Amino acid sequence: MNQPPNRRILLIDDTPSIHEDFRKILKPPMEQNQALDEMEAALFGTREKSQSPLFDLDSAYGGQEGLKLLETAMAEQRPYALAFVDMRMPQGWDGAQTIEELWKVDPNLQVVVCTAYSDYSWEELLFRLHAHDRLLILKKPFDNIEVQQMANTLTAKWDMARRASLQTSHLELLVEQRTQALTHASQALQLEIDERKQLESQLVQSEKLASLGQLAAGVAHEINNPVGFISSNLGTLDGYFKQLQQMLDAYREAEAAIDDGQLEALRQRLDLDFLREDIPTLIRESKEGIGRVAQIVKDLKDFSRVDNDQTWQWASLQQGIDSTLNIVASELKYKADVIKHYTPLPDIECLASQLNQVVMNLVINAAQAIGPQRGTITISNGVEGENVWLEIADNGCGIAPETLQKIFDPFFTTKPVGEGTGLGLSLSYGIVKKHGGEISVSSELGKGTTFRVVLPIRQTLSEADMT
Repeated sequence: MNQPPNRRILLIDDTPSIHEDFRKILKPPMEQNQALDEMEAALFGTREKSQSPLFDLDSAYGGQEGLKLLETAMAEQRPYALAFVDMRMPQGWDGAQTIEELWKVDPNLQVVVCTAYSDYSWEELLFRLHAHDRLLILKKPFDNIEVQQMANTLTAKWDMARRASLQTSHLELLVEQRTQALTHASQALQLEIDERKQLESQLVQSEKLASLGQLAAGVAHEINNPVGFISSNLGTLDGYFKQLQQMLDAYREAEAAIDDGQLEALRQRLDLDFLREDIPTLIRESKEGIGRVAQIVKDLKDFSRVDNDQTWQWASLQQGIDSTLNIVASELKYKADVIKHYTPLPDIECLASQLNQVVMNLVINAAQAIGPQRGTITISNGVEGENVWLEIADNGCGIAPETLQKIFDPFFTTKPVGEGTGLGLSLSYGIVKKHGGEISVSSELGKGTTFRVVLPIRQTLSEADMT
């Protein structure tokens, strides 16, 4: 930005004498200047006198020649600050066309039109060239002082415009850098906000699981006792009835000996034979119903794992899958048949309630992906080295490729507003990663989707690192 002032001037005029006059005005001989300075010093005494740098003047005798000089100067990065252009040049371009061509190469060039008369009025010339701020007129014959003033003023103006442009570019660069910094800071802040929202959502989900566990504990406490004595009483009642059966058989044998007809009539009126057949059936069905209630309570406890207080324990993934399927049975029974391809699995070190939550999310998503026609959900598992794996596949609508890469993002959902939070798969992803595992998905539109979860059998981190 500390470049020397640009004093380069281009003169385009078809009259050689004009070029001589400009050289005398803008580039006077040094000897003449020195003689004048000595005379001034003799008359008025010696004093310091600032010397303005001389102008660098190039001459062209036609518009095309002037354009070539300008193109060469621009290519060498030595632009002209000012051009004096004659308006009437019979050979070749006139002044107006010359200026138009010059500005196509260098729009910043300051121009002075030199003319004694013109084919254009000043208003017409300004309208044609659209350059009120870069164009002045110099009437012939011109005054030397007038030429010097124009040269000094317009070259200084060119320098100021250049410095202003450089400063503007510098400011624009600073603004762009600051904008980029603010953009990066905004993106980092948004990422932090998203992460905080995800953590808050996970906390809410954990609190829900804890509440479910407390509910399960309360339900188990309140239901297990009456279920226990009902089941016990039904067993006792079954035994008592078997004893009564023996007594009824004895009465049946005695009935023939008495033979008064009254016992037979009473037996027929009470339909005793039907009661003897139906009462054992009722007792058996009641015992099965109580057993189912007890199993539901057990599955609810297994799903929430309230007893382990979110500590890492060895647990059966297979048992967790079956307990979860029982919990969501009402969600599945009208939509899909569940096909199980199980292989024996070892117990794994895990947070069982959280893995149950993963299974629930994947199974419910599979059910919701199945259309109005009843479908199938296939659950498979197995062992690979030091890992166990679980696959949940459906024959539903499938997932589009552009959506597939976003399904684990927090708050992303394809469900209508109000029907999904977009957190289920995100939380499942976080839980699997917390266990040091991997979760992946493959899908094909119109054919279905398969989620695969791989989990290590043993955790390598300490419990402090995992909590």
